[in-house]
Amino acid sequence: MQRLSHVFLLAWGWRRWGLALFAGAASALSLAPLGWFAVLWLTFPALVWLLDGAIAAEGTGRRRFRPAMAVGWWFGFGYHLAGLWWIGRAFLVDAEAFAWLLPAAVLAMPAGLALFSALSGAIAALFWRSGWPRIVVLAFALSLTDWLRGTILTGFPWNTFGQAFAGNLVLVQGASIVGAYGLGFLAILIFAAPAVLADEAPGRRIFAGLAALLLALMAGFGFFRLSQESPGEVADTAIRIVQPAIPQEEKWLPENRANVFSTYVEMSGRPFPEALAGASRRLTIWPESAVPFLLTEEPGALAAIAGFLKPGETLVTGAIRSEIRGEQRVFYNSIFSIADDGTIVDAYDKVRLVPFGEYVPLEGFFEALGIRGLVQGAGTFEAGFRQRPMRLDGLPAFLPLVCYEIIFPGIASTSEEEAGWILNVTNDAWFGMTAGPYQHLVQARLRAVEQGMPVIRAANTGISAIFDSRGRILDRLELGVRGAIDAALPARLPPTFYARHGLSLFFIALLVSFGFIFILRLKINTRND
Repeated sequence: MQRLSHVFLLAWGWRRWGLALFAGAASALSLAPLGWFAVLWLTFPALVWLLDGAIAAEGTGRRRFRPAMAVGWWFGFGYHLAGLWWIGRAFLVDAEAFAWLLPAAVLAMPAGLALFSALSGAIAALFWRSGWPRIVVLAFALSLTDWLRGTILTGFPWNTFGQAFAGNLVLVQGASIVGAYGLGFLAILIFAAPAVLADEAPGRRIFAGLAALLLALMAGFGFFRLSQESPGEVADTAIRIVQPAIPQEEKWLPENRANVFSTYVEMSGRPFPEALAGASRRLTIWPESAVPFLLTEEPGALAAIAGFLKPGETLVTGAIRSEIRGEQRVFYNSIFSIADDGTIVDAYDKVRLVPFGEYVPLEGFFEALGIRGLVQGAGTFEAGFRQRPMRLDGLPAFLPLVCYEIIFPGIASTSEEEAGWILNVTNDAWFGMTAGPYQHLVQARLRAVEQGMPVIRAANTGISAIFDSRGRILDRLELGVRGAIDAALPARLPPTFYARHGLSLFFIALLVSFGFIFILRLKINTRND
């Protein structure tokens, strides 16, 4: 272990940066679809040793910050580049207009997100000490900046470090207590711990043993939670998730409008299986912006929907909604609830829009550079007012989340009323057969575990799925497969600790670790004086 650590400790200049880049990129193997979280037992110790070398080379004083920030930036750049490369696929949907932006987007986004890990390098340089306490410093710094990345401005909590556990049904159960950011704090402690085995300082084996015990406790809690009785199903209900698998390149062509709509109608009008046909409440779900036109301006379409809906049935669909504001027409990415007579009875407007996808920050500046949003309509997309549940007669209220909204931890706790389940409609056709849809899927699982609520996920090209309240996949349709899922609606659990208390444990962990680090630094400074 000591010989391995010297490879990283003694690296300098471009070699140090290259190793940090490689360690960050290799860390992305822990993410979906591979989920090889064990690789972090190699890459996180490598990050510790790279910081050891960078900080020790400059000794004390301000000069130590620059090399530590460089290590953090290159690690973060590699992690986000390897984890988010698939975003470039969206720029090929309308290649003639957007392909020229692909290289900049694929590189610029990871470069910007890496600024947060560069900040964690600066925090590490401020408090770094030899021995096992530096692992606590790293967990504090990386998890704090992970939370900042998901919070400041509009936030982008995609591929947080806690998602290393999201692909493992047993270990992800801890999210019901500490949430996604808390899982990240625990992951860094556990996976960086082997770095201390290369030290000669006392307590290294004890600390490594405690990290192993922590992982065992997480596994034990996961097995215990999964062994508990299932809350079952909501009585007398049936749901159908329609996945038409329409390529994004074809969906919005004017000549395909009628064919796209008829595909939905045909798939939705088929009889339910015998086991569900007797349910008095039946719900059909279409994905995000399902049809390539405005439903409110196509009475014939609403009549066709009424034609396949039987009495007591409801359609919930993603749709583009428009309204006139002054002299301008504005558009919303919405979810409609449509009764069996074709009447739109409720609508929810997406609150968190995708930057550079559905809206352009600093629009005037970027449009002057020729940069505009990927999702184009006759006007601009506007954000909805607030998160709120939608209600259907005879069914538990549900929290509607459009696409990107599902990635935000705690979002189901922001509504004023309690919901019985989460609906996530999305259109991952933008990203083709890449890692993106799989990463999106595991974030839906995280929300189910965090809240103790089932998640019903309807995706245009996949992956559509039903998660129960503990994150088990009850049914799914694979990426690119056309089909439908027919099932009963799972019931929810009582609110989890995380649902009731949010990030309280995460912030307590940050506060306690910061207090420990600060006191340790004071003691060392006093001893040196």
